[in-house]
Amino acid sequence: MTETREIRLKRLRMRAWHRGIKEMDLILGGWADSHLEGADDATIEAFEAVLAEADQDLYSWVSGLADPPAALAPMLDRIAAEFRTARP
Repeated sequence: MTETREIRLKRLRMRAWHRGIKEMDLILGGWADSHLEGADDATIEAFEAVLAEADQDLYSWVSGLADPPAALAPMLDRIAAEFRTARP
């Protein structure tokens, strides 16, 4: 059985908001709430790939402490740009 777009987006939001590190909950969950509803399939797939990574790695990549893998870099750049803009 294939999940509907609505169910997939709900699942991704849940995964984005229920990570292991609160900072990643806020970064990924906030991005998901702002962008997933209007996202195209490629963006959704890229975001899902990001969610498959460990929080410690994601935080290092988003905060600029380490370079992300090339396959994830475009999506992480989008997330990081918003994260860096939102910071005081």
